Amino acid sequence: MLFKRLICHLVCEKGEYSEAERTLGGNNDFSCAYVTFLAGDGDYVKGVICLAKGLRKVKAAYPLVVAVLPDVPEDHRNLLVNQGCLLREIEPVSPPVGNMDSQYIRAYFALNYCKLRLWEFVEYNKMIYLDADIQVFDNIDHLFDLPSGCLYAVMDCLCEMQGKPCADKVQWPAELGNEPPFYFNGGMFVFEPNLDTYNNLLSTLEITPPTPFAEQDYLNFFFRDTSRPIPPIYNLLVAMLWRHPECVELDKVKVVHYCVTGSKPWKYTGKEQYMDREDMKMLIKRWWEIYDDNTLDFITPKEAIDQVSG
Repeated sequence: MLFKRLICHLVCEKGEYSEAERTLGGNNDFSCAYVTFLAGDGDYVKGVICLAKGLRKVKAAYPLVVAVLPDVPEDHRNLLVNQGCLLREIEPVSPPVGNMDSQYIRAYFALNYCKLRLWEFVEYNKMIYLDADIQVFDNIDHLFDLPSGCLYAVMDCLCEMQGKPCADKVQWPAELGNEPPFYFNGGMFVFEPNLDTYNNLLSTLEITPPTPFAEQDYLNFFFRDTSRPIPPIYNLLVAMLWRHPECVELDKVKVVHYCVTGSKPWKYTGKEQYMDREDMKMLIKRWWEIYDDNTLDFITPKEAIDQVSG
């Protein structure tokens, strides 16, 4: 089992699976994969490393693909390859015409339109996208078995579960027309790469105005008729711990999204608002336990054989 799982994460020098590696992997299914996105030379690489180790910890059966922009430095790429990640370089996507600094809640949100490139990864039938500030604490491979033809994601604010919009719920941009049945968070979703969808995403973007939450608004707009909600255990935004605690069953949560100010584990000080909560301290501790666990580091095929035979 150890050897079979390790082969699933094997990469060759060109970032592709070789025929020999497929053979060694037996009946491993390479038609599905997890995928995340990385840009620049900042510290988000730590999030991707921990995500790769977390997926290994829960014995995920599929590899982690990292879509990297050209500005990701070589040393960061090497760190990811050494953790068994499959790197796929993508080109930036120009955001809709508008003043980037004034149109978005945060200026860097404009960069997130690069996620649209993921629909070009047609070597995979289905993928699960995870932001780099997400950690998987329980196996979610079964989400690949969801019925085809839809995009699956978690509601951005759990007030929608109660049918009573709260003050913190993202306001739907009027310029995008009718509000979708539910508004999902763009940090985690199950989708099917498809070139027709990819081309439509890019062409529609050219005639769509920029809105405060950038690609998240846009994906909700584009998939408004084919998106389906999945339970919040698959993408717990940590803000739900204090916004809607009545909707959170923390002991059942499989995926945690460290998405609010002060919650990034690699930057955590505990000084920002809500960060001194005991549940936040516990979630930060769990992230670091995975990051610091050397037994979760990627093992080469030779090392795997030595372990099995030894």
